[in-house]
Amino acid sequence: MLKSRYSKYIHECGIDEAGRGCLAGPVTAAAVILKPNFKNELIDDSKKLSSAQREKLSKIIIENSITYTIQNVFPKKIDEVNILNASILAMHRCIDNLVIKPKFLIIDGNKFKKYSNIPHETIVKGDAKYLSIASASILAKYSRDIYMKKISKKFPKYFWFKNKGYPTKEHKEALKKHGITKHHRKSFKLFDKQLTIDL
Repeated sequence: MLKSRYSKYIHECGIDEAGRGCLAGPVTAAAVILKPNFKNELIDDSKKLSSAQREKLSKIIIENSITYTIQNVFPKKIDEVNILNASILAMHRCIDNLVIKPKFLIIDGNKFKKYSNIPHETIVKGDAKYLSIASASILAKYSRDIYMKKISKKFPKYFWFKNKGYPTKEHKEALKKHGITKHHRKSFKLFDKQLTIDL
């Protein structure tokens, strides 16, 4: 069972992102303030769950949230500011859009920029330790997967419905064969280095 909270504040907000290591698609963040007495033994780091489990748990998390939000930052902006800043931007947008202002923020990972005057704590592997961060990771991952499946219908050659934009072998091979799309992050290493001979 994950810990229900880090601080003494009732309105403690868990934040996480999905898609940071992808070659295509947005980086997606979620923020959630759970109801004080909410518990669920099935909630865990989203990467440990199946797609069906994430779908089921997303509905449960939303039903048991005081407030939540999911925000995307798309490839054009990722290329402008870099992926770390884009991830933090998505997290800040989440806080902007919460109906209730949080009193304390707990963020998965070790990088974050202070938001207004709200105290925060970054927690490495927080999505495997705290219920609200794990819940945010599930909402972010589930929402992003839906988006990638949607755009995959227009770009089926890249197999995003399956790889979700991550650098799988088939995704890289499709890039070599078909080139890049507007959904690819141009600042990322999209192609493996070719072997060259210096003459």
